[in-house]
Parts: sequence; C-alpha cells; structure tokens
Amino acid sequence: MMWDNFIWFSGASLLLWIAGVLALYLNKRSAAVGNVLITAGLAIFLCFIFLLWNDLGHPPLRTMGETRLWYSFFITLVGFFTWLRWRYKWLAGYSVLVSAVFIMVNLLRPEIHFTNLMPALQSIWFVPHVTVYILSYALFGAATIASFIAIRELRSSSERLMPLIDNLIYIGLGFLLTGMLLGAIWAKEAWGDYWTWDPKEVWAFITAAVYAVYIHARVQRYPLRVILWIIPLAFVMLMITWLGVNYLPAAQGSIHVY
Repeated sequence: MMWDNFIWFSGASLLLWIAGVLALYLNKRSAAVGNVLITAGLAIFLCFIFLLWNDLGHPPLRTMGETRLWYSFFITLVGFFTWLRWRYKWLAGYSVLVSAVFIMVNLLRPEIHFTNLMPALQSIWFVPHVTVYILSYALFGAATIASFIAIRELRSSSERLMPLIDNLIYIGLGFLLTGMLLGAIWAKEAWGDYWTWDPKEVWAFITAAVYAVYIHARVQRYPLRVILWIIPLAFVMLMITWLGVNYLPAAQGSIHVY
C-alpha cells in the first residue's frame, strides 16, 4: 500500500523544508538555496499525494486523514509564497512547524481508508470543492499565525503586518466562498437542493460571516486590537467547521461526517 511509504516521503519533505527555512535565515546567497530546498520538499510531498491518488483509485480527499495531508502541503506552500512575496521568513518557518504537526498526527492516526467512493462523491465537483476549502484553511491558518505576531507588536502601534494579514484573509475568504458555491452546485446535482442547512453548511456559513466581520471592521477602522482578535475567533469557527462538526450529536446523520 502506498500509505506505508508516507513516512519516507513526509520525512524527506520535512528535512528539506527545515533545511530550506534555516537557509533563508543565513544570508541572501543561501536564501536562493533555501528556495530550491523548500520547492524540492513541496514537489516530493505533492508527488506522494498523486501516487496515493493512483493507489486509492480516487482523489485522497474523502477522510479526515486525507484532508490533513492536503493541509500539510498547502500551509507550507502558503508560508513559502508569503516569503517570496513579502519576505516574511518567520511565517515560512511557522508554516513548516504547523505542517509537521499535521504530518505527525497522520503518522500516528492515519485515517486513510481504501474504500470506494459513494456515488454522490463520484462527481466532477468533488476535487475542486474540497481542494479550494483546504487551500482557504491554509491561508486562514497563516493569517492566524501572523495575527498573533501582530498582537504582540501592538504596544509599538505597529501595523507592518496588516497588509499581509489582509491579503491572506481576502484571498482565503474568496476561496472559502468559492468552495461553498461549488458545494451548492454539487448538492443541487446530487440531492436536488442547493442548501439543506446541514451542520457542516451552517458552520461554514458562520465561519465566512466572521471573516466578513473582520473585513467590515477593517473598512470601518475599528481599533486594531479588536480587529486582530477577530482572526483567532474566526479560526476557531473554522476548526469547528473542519474538525469539530464531526463530534456534534446533531451532525451524526450529516452527509459531511467522514
């Protein structure tokens, strides 16, 4: 089984990512080497995902363990992109740390199942719907990391991280809303209704609403401390949507529980 090789692929990726981040901190010349190392780690990790996809016979997006696999990839990708775009090497480092945690969880509790997809999941909407959701989660995760750093800098009235945080949340919310739209189209095709107030749908709506509150607060120029604390609150809502809903009694009959 391809999953038995995950420890080798993930281990190689983590080593490359860690070495790459360390290289970013040395000097400008070594930063170029760091870029190559991180890119190589991302390529190896993505290679494993596609090999697992081939081994399973369907996209590895069905179980919680499979979504954690994509999150490990996307959070590192987002951290690396913020380094390339805004030169925040520390966010690249924190992203690798978060990715390592998710990789360790998957090694200890894989939750990868070699089962056929139910008919409803055998849809063209399956991959784009779940993928854009996980990418939005990664963007929001990076924004949350940055928000804690920004909160720590409030004593100096520094707003240097706000352009980064704004962009991460704007793009993340765009992906989240796209995921909701694709899900609605998929639901109409599979079950005849765009929206059924399924617990997962409800919490996704709540999550999007809280991030929309952040944008409103920015436009209305609320105090920076208030604005920044909205982000961790929104991320808690996000974690309930992704992970917590599965444990709610009301969700046990949900089509989204996996």
